[in-house]
Amino acid sequence: MNRNQKIGIGCGAAGCLGLIVIGIAGGLLFYFRSQSSPSRYRASRNFNFNTILNSNQNSNSTNSDASETSDTSSYSDDDKHKLFTAATFSQDSDLIRKTLIKIGLLRADGTPGPTYEEFVKEHVGWTLQNMEFVNTVNSPEKGRAYVESHLQD
Repeated sequence: MNRNQKIGIGCGAAGCLGLIVIGIAGGLLFYFRSQSSPSRYRASRNFNFNTILNSNQNSNSTNSDASETSDTSSYSDDDKHKLFTAATFSQDSDLIRKTLIKIGLLRADGTPGPTYEEFVKEHVGWTLQNMEFVNTVNSPEKGRAYVESHLQD
């Protein structure tokens, strides 16, 4: 066995050992996180969010983004994420649409607003960091109640 073969075997063994350590660490992390919030992983939930985004544009339409986004300035990013989450759990398509328009994610005609895609990307991380809030609105009744009490008319 020459020197290069020994180096190859050593690197292969080190790589396998590293993968084993990472796997064990991941398993322990999952175990301890699930123990700190047991209902989070044991609850049976069905979470569906469907929206129809119409990308058809009328060349005769005027740009109404300025008037639509002026209402959304009263909501912080955190408030927008909370309303988005609660409305989604309500499973009421009219309430979801009304909420998304009010927080500036959809235009009045139902097309996505300029911040829609970025908001949805950020929402995934926000949700993972705010599971305590998510658990407070995790049913249609709780979601609807939260939106109705926090959505400004």
